[in-house]
Amino acid sequence: MRKQYHPVPSEDGLRVWDVDRLVELAGELPTRRVPLKEIWELDEVRWFDGDKEPPTCRAILEHMRLVMDSDTSFPILLGSDGRVMDGMHRVIKVALEGGTEIEAKQFLDDPEPDYVGVNLDDLPY
Repeated sequence: MRKQYHPVPSEDGLRVWDVDRLVELAGELPTRRVPLKEIWELDEVRWFDGDKEPPTCRAILEHMRLVMDSDTSFPILLGSDGRVMDGMHRVIKVALEGGTEIEAKQFLDDPEPDYVGVNLDDLPY
């Protein structure tokens, strides 16, 4: 699987977290059930960026493959504000299967990002 990052736009440019590090840092956090209705990103554009990455049928198909291959036995990771830092494909899989909740670990304070002001294409994959 390709290296995963969690990017968030900010005033300082893109803030990016290495998902492997987030998983490691979240290891001791408690796990809890989160209602899917609280995952506000289900109603936002997440993986596509208009002209640069348009949501073509092929691009959607590739994401659907990732959704279907995702392992929902691993909890998703939420930031302190509730945003999904890792696990959106798992959220969608649970929703597709008719579920209403998902296991999650949530940071009380977000870890510092691994990169600030970078272009995603310049990160090591």
